[in-house]
Amino acid sequence: MKDVEIIEAALFAAGRAVSLDRLVKITGKSRNSVLKTVESLIDSYAKRESGLEILELGERYVMQVKPDYSGLVREVAPGELSAPKLRTLAMIAYHQPLLQSKLVEMRGGGAYEHIRELVERGFVNSRPEGRTRSLSTTSLFADYFGLRQNDPAVIKEKICGLLKAEAGQKDLKSWIGKKTVAVSPMYESLMEMCGIKDYLVLNPYSPSKTELTQLLDVDVLFITAGYLEKVSPYCEGEILELHSTTFEDLSEAVSRVAEELPTEVKPEKVEESLRLLKESREKYVSEALLREEKVKPASEMISRLINDLNLRVSAEGILIAPDYGTSKTGEKIGDGAKILVPTHQSVEGSLLKRVCAKYEAILEGLKELKAKNSGKK
Repeated sequence: MKDVEIIEAALFAAGRAVSLDRLVKITGKSRNSVLKTVESLIDSYAKRESGLEILELGERYVMQVKPDYSGLVREVAPGELSAPKLRTLAMIAYHQPLLQSKLVEMRGGGAYEHIRELVERGFVNSRPEGRTRSLSTTSLFADYFGLRQNDPAVIKEKICGLLKAEAGQKDLKSWIGKKTVAVSPMYESLMEMCGIKDYLVLNPYSPSKTELTQLLDVDVLFITAGYLEKVSPYCEGEILELHSTTFEDLSEAVSRVAEELPTEVKPEKVEESLRLLKESREKYVSEALLREEKVKPASEMISRLINDLNLRVSAEGILIAPDYGTSKTGEKIGDGAKILVPTHQSVEGSLLKRVCAKYEAILEGLKELKAKNSGKK
């Protein structure tokens, strides 16, 4: 076997920078001989039409995909970092040494999983510091990004310049601190209630091929409660489950978004939405005070609505059921119900409109039943 072929195979198989001393050991040749061979190989790759290149990093050498092609092959590169993890890594590189508690404060709870993988892959060192941990980059990090040394000053200047160019933004701090937010279609109006303009609308429950790729870049995903297990295989970011049955649910959802995305929301819009939700609830609860009928809920969802309206409950009361008729387990719900409450699947529009439709269905249904019974008498 030729030395040049052995060295080429070693660089390809390593997947990271290989020292000159290591190549000397592999080939069994002198340092000068290996050095000349590597230099020849670097020159050969530079001249040929190839998607690969070999970089010299101070007596360390790495074979990698040329920057012009890295974005195109990302989908088939198993070792490539997703955008959320890359931003977390960039944050560590830019601010190192960085306390883990501070990083989580800036990047959210999903950063814990990012840190775990970055440490496992050898990009980040994590050492105890008080009640938290101190994070910094490793020599492997320098190799991965083609830097000659793992010096914080060099990293800050070089790698962050690279990331800034890739992001196409003048404000690097804005890019590495930015969170890519996504919601299922039903929660799009929630973003509007919080004044958030920049977000993705995806179907995380049964994503298309394009959506699968987009989900890999999501930092925070808002979904309907109960679907975490189904969605988690598709998304590496933080997944937050939300309820939206009652006005209280919506208020909690708005507050949760404001808490998770403090820099993305508009505080005045959040305050306005919370006030509107409170006023809407008070309107329906006031109407319910006039109802004397006793009711019987056919499901947990209906029970929550009835409790919020303070309606009187009885085993012999008017049966109220959701309009889907059958549960996820195939169980029939509400046979013989006098009032059917629309679920999210049967009402279009904003979340506020959908919640209002539930309350209205109950109150209007009771009103109509009373009028009908009065007519019979």
